[in-house]
Amino acid sequence: MSKIVKDEQEWHALLGEMAFQVTRKGATERPFSGTLLHNKQQGVYHCVCCNQALFSSESKFDSGCGWPSFDKIAESRVVTFVRDQSHNMERIEVRCSQCDAHLGHVFNDGPTETGERYCINSVALDFTAE
Repeated sequence: MSKIVKDEQEWHALLGEMAFQVTRKGATERPFSGTLLHNKQQGVYHCVCCNQALFSSESKFDSGCGWPSFDKIAESRVVTFVRDQSHNMERIEVRCSQCDAHLGHVFNDGPTETGERYCINSVALDFTAE
């Protein structure tokens, strides 16, 4: 799979300001503000930048953290993990493997058998209903 590469102007034109800031600059949307936070429909969550399938609605759960949360990714190859020590914290950043978009972070405090909580920005995702 080859990486999708665009310059900043191309990404900005494609995404708009907030999605650009989150996916390309590593920003975070305000908690409880995302349009997909309370989405209960069945379907697939895709990367807003490149449309790669990232999460199934079956793995989504309400974590109470203010961002859409998932307990597993669609397939092992769809994301990459990066050590993040920003804001005086030790976290694992989650990036799209196809376009390197910042999606959010993964934590090992999930309530399901996976023990994982992927905390993902709504603006980094597109949703396709089944």
